[in-house]
Amino acid sequence: MIKDLVQRLQDKEKRMIEIRRHLHEYPELSFHETETPKYIANFYKDKECKVETNIGQNGVKVTIDSGKPGKTIAIRADFDALPIQEDTGLSFASKNEGVMHACGHDAHTAYMLILAETLIEMKSQFSGKVIVIHQPAEEMPPGGAKGMIEDGVLDGVDHVLGTHVMTNMAPGKVYYHKGNVQTGRSYFKLIVKGEGGHGSSPHTSNDAIVAGANFVTTAQTVVSRRLNPFETGVVTIGSFDGKGQFNVIKDKITIEGDVRALTDATRDRIETALKQMVHGLEETFGVNCEFTFSKDYPALYNDLDFTEYVAETINQAKLADVKGIEVCEPQPPSEDFAFYAKTLPSTFIYSGAKPREGKAYPHHHPKFTIDESSMLVAAEAVGAVVLNYLTIE
Repeated sequence: MIKDLVQRLQDKEKRMIEIRRHLHEYPELSFHETETPKYIANFYKDKECKVETNIGQNGVKVTIDSGKPGKTIAIRADFDALPIQEDTGLSFASKNEGVMHACGHDAHTAYMLILAETLIEMKSQFSGKVIVIHQPAEEMPPGGAKGMIEDGVLDGVDHVLGTHVMTNMAPGKVYYHKGNVQTGRSYFKLIVKGEGGHGSSPHTSNDAIVAGANFVTTAQTVVSRRLNPFETGVVTIGSFDGKGQFNVIKDKITIEGDVRALTDATRDRIETALKQMVHGLEETFGVNCEFTFSKDYPALYNDLDFTEYVAETINQAKLADVKGIEVCEPQPPSEDFAFYAKTLPSTFIYSGAKPREGKAYPHHHPKFTIDESSMLVAAEAVGAVVLNYLTIE
């Protein structure tokens, strides 16, 4: 059955690439996806499956029912893009000004469409159901996963499996990591209110910039002095809005930042430390502060048993285009697949997509591009797990 799957996927690889390139030309931003979900739903037209649209706003849920009792596994692919002006020079570069598929979600959707089509063709050979989750808005909090879960996309599902193409990993290989695998993401905003005045007379005012600058430097001690050295955490100040006249003391500034942590407990410790620093800022500088901390995405946790099962299944399948499966280090970026993993025992794996020629640019870069063979690798790996999991006993 696995050999049949692989052959079918190989025969369709050209279509897979064509779909990816079409989607790449017409990217859509998170929560503004209109044409992409229509394209996805239309792909399944006249196929033997159930298609539900507007799940979690713009999501598409596809149910492949074998007609035989059994387990249910969900497989997920995201389809939103980023507010980035593409600079790749590709013949199929984005036609939407200022919007680009700079994270590979076009590839995720393309491989998933072809894999789903193939599983529909083969459904007489397995038992149970496959739920295909075509998810919007992975890039923008609160994320598309949350809304789809609230709309019942995981009802009756036993496990969820997802994958991501990665330009920092070798093509032809699948990578995995058991346990905490991607950081959670939080956003904070600090408004510091002092008292404005003339630059020549600081004693008659209260400089919000000086107080804010102190917070910026002190916040960097959270990771180095508040966390256990074996914990993973990052505090980034991404914006300091203190623009004004050179000889005027600012009365108010706004700071915005990003927090990443490999466990939710670490995230909570960082939040507590930052709040303590804000309180200290008020006491030390006599300013008033407004501080907000938003827990956008939790840390992504790969279930130990299910991840071991996925890795072993892919390894034993001896897939033609998978040259190996390896353990990788945890990944710094965040991923709203974490919400599925919070709900059910789930696993998120990676397909190496480092270009074989030229420079490999990181995700979210204007020159980001992938080795397109990574899509076939992802399809074979995920497909093999699905078929093995739903094998008729």
